[in-house]
Amino acid sequence: MPAGVTWGQYLRFSMAALVSMLAGSQMVHIYYKPLQDLQNYVNKELENFPAHVQEKIKQELKEEGVLK
Repeated sequence: MPAGVTWGQYLRFSMAALVSMLAGSQMVHIYYKPLQDLQNYVNKELENFPAHVQEKIKQELKEEGVLK
């Protein structure tokens, strides 16, 4: 094993790292709510495309459930 640690120590460290990473990402979503304004952001970015491309992309995103 790396650095001369046992399998048990390695697995415990790996599980602790995984749990802390998942908890941290969940806290970011609870506190900052990054997906709350996704529709506004997508519509703003779509304005950079020509009208015919905008409509095609909007239709695809509605079919996928990203836009309402």
